[in-house]
Formats: sequence, structure tokens, C-alpha cells
Amino acid sequence: MDLHSASNIVLQVLTQATSQDTSVLKPAEEQLKQWETQPGFYSVLLNIFTNHSLDVNVRWLAVLYFKNGIDRYWRRMAVHALSEEEKSTLRAGLIANFNEPVNQIATQISVLIAKVARLDCPRQWPELIPALVESVKIQDDLRQHRALLTFYHVTKTLASKRLAADRKLFYDLASGIYSFTCSLWNHHTDTFLQQICVRDETTMSNSLERTLLSLKVLRKLTVHGFVEPHKNVEVMVSRCLLFVNKVLLDFLDQHPFSFTSLIQRSLEFSVSYVFTEAGEGVVFERFIVQCMNLIKMIVKNYAYKPSKNIEDSSPETLEAHKIKASFFTYPTLMEICRRLVTQYFLLTEEELTMWEEDPEGFSKKSYSFKVLFIDIFHEYNQTLTPVLLEMVHSLQGPTNMDDTHALLIKDAVYNAIGLAAYELFDSVDFDQWFKTQLLAELQVTHNRYKPIRRRVIWLIGQWISVKFKPDLRPMLYEAICNLLQDEDLVVFLPVDDFEFRTDQFLPYLESMFTLLFKLLQEVRECDTKMHVLHVLSCVIERVNMQIRPYVACLVQYLPLLWKQSEEHNMLRCAILTTLIHLIQGLGAESKNLYTFLLPIIQLSTDVSQPPHVYLLEDGLELCSENLQTCFKIINAYLFLSSSEFLQIYSSDLCRSFCEILKDVTTEGQVQVLKVVENVFKVNPVLGPEMFQPLLPSVVRGIVQGERYPVEMSTYLGVIGRVLLQNKSFFSLLLNQMACEFNQEPDHLLGHIIEMWVDRMDNITQPERRKLSALALLSLLPSDNSIVQDKFCGIINISVEGLHDVMTEDIETRSFKDCMLMSSFEEPKVIEEEEPPTEQDKRKKMLALKDPVHSVSLQQFVYEKLKAQQELLGEQSFQALMETVDTEIVAQLQDFLQGF
Repeated sequence: MDLHSASNIVLQVLTQATSQDTSVLKPAEEQLKQWETQPGFYSVLLNIFTNHSLDVNVRWLAVLYFKNGIDRYWRRMAVHALSEEEKSTLRAGLIANFNEPVNQIATQISVLIAKVARLDCPRQWPELIPALVESVKIQDDLRQHRALLTFYHVTKTLASKRLAADRKLFYDLASGIYSFTCSLWNHHTDTFLQQICVRDETTMSNSLERTLLSLKVLRKLTVHGFVEPHKNVEVMVSRCLLFVNKVLLDFLDQHPFSFTSLIQRSLEFSVSYVFTEAGEGVVFERFIVQCMNLIKMIVKNYAYKPSKNIEDSSPETLEAHKIKASFFTYPTLMEICRRLVTQYFLLTEEELTMWEEDPEGFSKKSYSFKVLFIDIFHEYNQTLTPVLLEMVHSLQGPTNMDDTHALLIKDAVYNAIGLAAYELFDSVDFDQWFKTQLLAELQVTHNRYKPIRRRVIWLIGQWISVKFKPDLRPMLYEAICNLLQDEDLVVFLPVDDFEFRTDQFLPYLESMFTLLFKLLQEVRECDTKMHVLHVLSCVIERVNMQIRPYVACLVQYLPLLWKQSEEHNMLRCAILTTLIHLIQGLGAESKNLYTFLLPIIQLSTDVSQPPHVYLLEDGLELCSENLQTCFKIINAYLFLSSSEFLQIYSSDLCRSFCEILKDVTTEGQVQVLKVVENVFKVNPVLGPEMFQPLLPSVVRGIVQGERYPVEMSTYLGVIGRVLLQNKSFFSLLLNQMACEFNQEPDHLLGHIIEMWVDRMDNITQPERRKLSALALLSLLPSDNSIVQDKFCGIINISVEGLHDVMTEDIETRSFKDCMLMSSFEEPKVIEEEEPPTEQDKRKKMLALKDPVHSVSLQQFVYEKLKAQQELLGEQSFQALMETVDTEIVAQLQDFLQGF
């Protein structure tokens, strides 16, 4: 595309793309999409967004299209990648002039320069950093700011790269520009401080902006630019680290041992201002939170915790631990604990007023206070338990309703007891406390006692899974029924813990469900509705079919709630979860909901609709029952008449499976691949050819190290079938995937074997573990250097498989493969069991042909090793065996005795 002649055309279409008229907007977007892959298009975009005389919206859109193009077409291996010549021109144009007048566009240009830098700097773009360094020295305010803004985004992006080679490049960059960046920060800081006296707000604001940007660059260089910062005197900028909390926190997180010398001063500073009179009237909440985060990170930092065996700990760890121990004395810990509870946990007047005026919008106390308390109490529980118990004992008995402070103190102490439930397990007789104190407090109806009732029911919720006798639950259910009359009390119902017993709950089911439904209708806030729906879902899930008499009202209300929640996707997620449990409880009766459910499933699974990002997984689960039924039918046909069934339907099935795999959950993908695995069982020769389009994604999952263990296990099961029973097809597949990965087939095979060995623990089913051993052993005998290089791994998996399947006869001291099946075996039927169906018999006949059940792993290992020995000769074979761990060899020899 010629730059001069094309600019007007592209400018016109970009202008149309900013239109509010969809009839103008849509064609313009389509045209721009077609141009994305045209040579010269991004040069035209650069020409447009750097032309300050054009409309701001058009220039903004040009920047966004350019930025998106970097993600899609800048990499050399990308489809429709930009040419090196055009990229070189674009790089030069991007740093030609830092003079963008519009802040939002300047930020986007800085971000896109950083994106290019991530891919090209410094090798293909050595000019970038020098150009930025020179530009931030310019006296022109606008150019200096824009260059500094870009300098920050580039540094931030390069600091985020984690490969070793990239880290080395960033270390080199940091060492080269660190002094300059320090001087830059000092210069802008001094300038800002001088201008405070002048009180010129515009000038002060500009200087402060430059100070912050240079500090952000310095932060990235300090934290990520040095292997051992403490060995570099220049990097230990005490002024920066002591007075800029963000740098301090990041430095502690990334370099705990470099931080050791600052532990004492940091703790003294933070504790003094947050937990003594020194901070009263001086500190503000964000500063308090940052100080608490600093204390918390020092307390729980694993680098500062010695091993149980002190001699195994490093000197650095012992030094840090010694500093912590000397600081956190009993008086200090007691003061921190008491002030956290009686000062920071207290509800304020403002919060109490807000609760009265807007119960649902009531804001909870800062999360940081609670986290620090939990971490400190966990670390020093033996010291702090008596302190907290003393506070509880002082609150026994009724509290004066007119003493607001006493009520707030009780609320705060109960809060602490709930947060420390697991630590206090052996120190609190919670059952007795519930019967003698807490239950009575739940029955106090005075309006001023609302905070205590709310806190007590929350407290019970914290303890119920820790220490609470099941026999006490009916009393609790009775109390909750009364509490549900108050909509400003947080809904808590103990139905989703391990000790729940349905028979105890059933007498309260009708009243509880009715009250919960009433509450759901009355509350206004989305968060509250979501919470109530969660409780309803738990109830339905627990009582299952016994919910049927009570759900008619909910079934009628949910369509209305769905309509009202159109703008609230998270609430719709909660509705979907409730529907999933509701359908499971209703069973066949759920067909009456189909007119409501089907449009919901359609919307949730339509990837062209924005809400699918939130709703897709739950929407798929809603229809998964149907998918499961379909898979069962397909499997039935496979076992009944595989040849005829596959001949007619294999291509349609393969096409459908490919589509399903794009949009289904991880569990759904596993279910699809289990059907494919069954296809390979019943027809190992033609099956892989029929479902060939599915297999590349399976190989990619293995090579890329699929992170979900169940899915990885399924991938290896599918490929194991192909490798063991259809080696010629496996070779074709290997060659195809080698081309895709731009590797030699042997090297790709080696990588697959490596991943197989590494992820063997992901495979939990004994059948698949034996299949893995058989499949990898089938590669032997081989003179292939890659296979021989992975010989140790193959033997390791084989020995693991032998441990899984071999049982020892005590009398004969011989081993037998417990997975071998005989056609003469009659199924053992217990009297209460149903006799085997025809389908069960067909599965049995298929299993008799399956190598997993027809081939002795012990015999197979022996034969493969013997063949390998004959191929290589005794000396070379022994050299190969020496690559295997001696303990593994000894175990192998035990299994092969008698051969």
C-alpha cells in the first residue's frame, strides 16, 4: 500500500469507524479488518496518528489498530507477519518525535512502543534506549514528559520478561542506565521541592509527574535489574527505600536477604506509627495499611524461617530470624494484638450509621487489619493465645445495651476469636461456649444488639468446620430461622461443610427455604442476592430430591430475576449455579424449565456475545447432563457394533467433537477424549485415521505440558493407544507435528517421552499407567539415539507399572499381572447386585482383546529388554543399563526373576 495515496482512503474509513451510526460503522470495521494484513497499512496508521491536525478520535482509533497489529503480526513467525523493512521504518518513526499533545494518545503510543520493545529490544532496536535517554534530557516540557512516560512503559515491559537470556539483557540495561535514572529522579525531586515554595500549582504538578515517572523507572530497575542488589552500593538507595513504601515492599518481596539489614528499622518505624501513641493524629489509613503489609511480609516471609533442623538453615536465614525474634518480644506482641482488636477491629460511628441507613451497602473493615492479625497470631500463637482468651473471659455474661463502646469491644473480640479459630482449637471449648453464652446472645432481640447477633452467627460459621458437635446443629437451625427475619443480618447456614446431616436439617427445610426465598426477593444489592442464592444452592445440593415440594416459588421467580440482572453478569453466574443444583434436584421434572433454560444456555455459550466471558463455564455445565447422555449412547454403539457405527458416523462425530473441544470446559474435553479413547480400543487400526483431526491438539497439549493433571492423563492415554496399537499411524502423526513445531521427528519424540516421564504422576488409573509402560516399551528394540537417550525414563515408567499391576504369590514367591483377564472367568455377582447386562458382557469381550488386559507387562518388559540386548550386543546393552538408577535396576531384576 503506497503511503501517500493510501492515507486519505484509510483516513476516510477510520473516520467512518468512529461513527455512532452502525450502518456506517460496521462496513468500516470490516474494511479495516481486511487491511490489517496488507503491507504498508501500519505505516499509514503511523502517519495518521502522528498528524496532530487530524481529529482526536480518528487518531486514537489509528493508535489502537496499530497496537493490536503488534500483537498479531509483529513476530517473525506470525501468519501475515510484517516485513523486516516495514518494521524498521516503523521503529524509526515511533521514536522520531516525542511531542504528542493529547495525554491519552501519548499513553497509548508509549504502550505500543513498549510492546515493540518487548519483541525487538535491544537486538533489532538498539537505538531505542539511547533515544529515550537523550530525549528525557531535553528542556522542552512536553517532549521531556512524553519521553519519560515511554521510558517508564519500556522499562516496565522489559522488566516483566522472565527467560534467562532476557533477564541477562535487562541486567545489562539496568547497570548501564541506573546512575542516570537515579540522578534523573533526584533532579526532578529537587525541582519539585524548590517549586513548593513558589506555589505555582501547574509547575508543581508537572514536576511531581516527572518525579513519579522517574521513580517508577527506578523502582523497576532496583527490584528487577540486579541479581544481588545488596552487593551494589549504588542500588541500596536508603532514601528511596526508607521513604517510598512501594519500593520497600517490592524490594522485600523480590530480594528478602538484601532486605535483612532493613528489618529492624522497618519494624521499629511501622510498629511505632501504627501501634503506639506516636502515630495518633498523624497517620492516615493508606499509610497504616502499607505499614501493616510490611510487618506482615516480614513475619511470614519463608526466607526468614529456619528449618526444624537448625543446622540445615542458611546463615542469612538465621540472621533474619534472630532480628525478628529480638524485636517481637512478649510486650510488643501483646500490644500489637490488643491494639489490632480493640482499635482497628472496632466499628466506627460512620460504619454504624451506614449500617442503619443501608444495611446491604454496609462496608466491612479493612481486609489488611484482619490479614495481619491472622498472620501474627499464626506465627506467635503460643504467646498470643492467653492474651486473647483473657479478653474473651472479660466479656462473659450480658452486656449493657446503653454502653456502645462495650458492645463494639465485644464485636471486635468475637471477630478475633473467629479469625483465629484454627489456632485456638485446643484452647477453647466451643461447644460449651455455644450452649452457655453464644446461643443466648443470638436470642437477644434489642435493636442495639444487632452487631453482636451478626458477629455471633459469623463466629459460629468460622468455628463450625473446626470444632462443633453435630448434635448441637438443631439448636443452631432453630436460631437461624429466627435470625432470617432480619434482612440486615448476614445469611449464614451451615449446609456446605463436612459434618452436615440431611436428616437433622429436614425438619427445618420448609421454613428455612421459605425465609431464604423471601429474603432473596426483598434484598436489593447484587452482592446480597448472590450470597442468598449461594446459600439456596447449597441447601438444594444437600437435600437433593427432597427439595421438590418447596421450589415452585423459586422456579417462578428465577426468570424474573434473570431479566432484572441483565447488567450484572456475576449475579447471573450465581443464578446459573442455582439452576444447576435445581435441575439435579428436580431430575426429570426439570423439563418444565426448558423454555427458560434453553435461551439461557444459548446466551451463555454464544461466544459472539460479551456475557459469555462470565457465563460460558456455568452455561456449559447446565447442558452437560445432555452431553453425558450423548456420550453414553455413542459408547453403547461403539461396544455394540463399532465397525458399522464408525463407518457411517465417524466423520460427523469427529467434526462435532472438534467443535465441542473449542468451547467446552476442561471436564468436557476429558469426556470427549474418553469417547475417542474408546474408539481406539474397539478399532485401533482405523480409529486413529477416522479421528485424525483431533490428534494434533492432543499432541500439542502433551508437548506444551498441559497443566490440568486429569486432561494430561487423558492426552497420554489417547496417544498411548496409538503408539502401542498403530505404530505406522503414530509415525505419520509424529512427522506431521514435527513440521508444525519445526523440529526433527526424533527430537519431538524425545520431548514427548520426557513429558510422559515427567507427568506420570498425573496418571492415577492403573489401566492407563500400565498402558503407558506398554506404549513406551513398544519403542524397543531400537538403535535410535533419541530413544536410547530416553531409555532410563522408559525403564522407570516400566518399573512403576510393574509395581502397580504385579501381585506376589506368598507361597511360590512368584509375581502375577493382576490386570490379565481370562475368557474363562465368570463374573462374581453378589446376591444384592444386578446380573451383568448385555452391555457389560460386550465390554468384557472388548477387554479380552485389549493389550492392557491380555498382555503380561512382566513378559513384555522381559521380551523388549532381551530384544534390545540382541540388537546392541552385550557390552553396549550393559552401558545402556548403567544409565538407569541402581535401585530401579534392582527392583526390575526382582520382578524378572524366573525369566
